[in-house]
Amino acid sequence: MNLDRVREYLLETSRTASRTADECAESILAAAAAIVAAVRDGGKLLICGNGGSAADAQHLATEFVSTLTIDRRRAAIPAIALTTDSSLLTAVANDFGFEDVFARQVEALGRAGDVLLGISTSGGSENVVRAFAQARSQGLRKIALTGESGGPLGPLSDIQINVPSSATSHIQEAHIAVGQLIAFLVEDELHPLE
Repeated sequence: MNLDRVREYLLETSRTASRTADECAESILAAAAAIVAAVRDGGKLLICGNGGSAADAQHLATEFVSTLTIDRRRAAIPAIALTTDSSLLTAVANDFGFEDVFARQVEALGRAGDVLLGISTSGGSENVVRAFAQARSQGLRKIALTGESGGPLGPLSDIQINVPSSATSHIQEAHIAVGQLIAFLVEDELHPLE
């Protein structure tokens, strides 16, 4: 084990966060504004991703529905992680293919004016790409949270937040921070402190 390795890894985490602040601030604000508009119009936020991004989807949905801080009680903000129903996921994967596990849920749950947030470090997860195509056909706003390239999700999204890194671990770290920040911005707008 090497102390330099520890320092370099954490410094790169910090550099990625700094570049994200510089390059993604406007997209982050646009994403929060889209979610606020959807909720004010009676809509909801749908969130999807694979692997670590699936965990991020669940975490973020929880922050909206529960609360960000225990000392700030407010009404629940409607958000659903499309990654959590194992019976549904396995049935759709078996009957239609894993590529459609999120698209089928968007078809069933999504309404015009809702927002779909897709989390993918590469921007190339086929099941997220198909969910965005389905969302487009139903009139949902689409936010892509990806790495620097944006991948195939880029052209399908209304708002892109492309974390300026090609390292999966640092992209994922930034995704957690961006998701938390968006949740705070939405909360502040919908339930301002008195």
